[in-house]
Amino acid sequence: MPIKLTPGKIAGLNAVSDSRGVIAALAMDQRGLLRNMLARELGGSEPPSEMVSEFKTLVAQTLTKEASSILLDIEYGLEATKHIHGKGLLLAYEHAGYSPDKPERLPSLFEGWSALRIKEAGANAVKILVYYNPFEKDWVNDRKRAWVERIGAECKAVDIPFFLEFLPYDVHGEGEKSIEYARRKPEIILKSMEEFSRERYGADVLKIEVPMQIAHVEGTRAFNGQKLHTRADAMEFIRAEAAFTGKPIIFLSAGVSSQVFLETLELAVESGAQFHGVLAGRATWQDGVPVFVKGGASALEEWLNTTGLHNVKEINKVLESAYPWHEARGLQG
Repeated sequence: MPIKLTPGKIAGLNAVSDSRGVIAALAMDQRGLLRNMLARELGGSEPPSEMVSEFKTLVAQTLTKEASSILLDIEYGLEATKHIHGKGLLLAYEHAGYSPDKPERLPSLFEGWSALRIKEAGANAVKILVYYNPFEKDWVNDRKRAWVERIGAECKAVDIPFFLEFLPYDVHGEGEKSIEYARRKPEIILKSMEEFSRERYGADVLKIEVPMQIAHVEGTRAFNGQKLHTRADAMEFIRAEAAFTGKPIIFLSAGVSSQVFLETLELAVESGAQFHGVLAGRATWQDGVPVFVKGGASALEEWLNTTGLHNVKEINKVLESAYPWHEARGLQG
């Protein structure tokens, strides 16, 4: 049955999209990960909160010149929301990270906030992240699915778009950098896609990875010599992923370099799969972290205005082949 969106959902999706309706968004909601990146450049010292917030603000005020919107976090990103050139705003609702001694990676929400408060803070959409593996223990996945259902209902109640990001993880003890995990990854992601495309979750946009690690795709520039898939295999995986849903889908960069992310998007275009944009994170700004630590704000601003903006513009070129969100096949026109 086609989905008919409400006025608030439509307005929010239009606000985070470009003039064509493509979601050309930046992801700057990293918290623990960004702290770790800064700490590494600081020789192991924990960065002060002000440093994390300043980095986010500098990235936001520069890179949103070429983006349709930006995803920020409540913890360190609220100041940055004031410097986004009138572009669309998504706010992350989940509490970041997970405890290493709790391998199930159960999610939680940021304390003292709600979908209503996120909307009142000026956000055009709510984003949550859930780590999910369909082969995890039943009690774990039951909790995670119920958690997503509740957030979907909350966003529906206040009429704001709900962006759902699900990330795969290892449950077999093989390690997420192993060839064994890479071999399992297509099945993990495709089964997760099938699950969260269901209307009971209330997601309006699915923020997803491609279903394979491009480093193991023979014939790509990113190929590392350990072959798991051909280019034809990879494109079939991407087509299968998109076929599971009629909702708009956007690709995340998953921590790869700018060049690898561009190649991944080019592969998606070549596959013929319909996708509706990106939420591009580290691929656009991660190389600015050492510049910031070593040279300060002015050095980072110079890097962002040259290399950073170049990274975003290169992604935007590929997005000329993306589809407007309102042309997603499951939406009622």
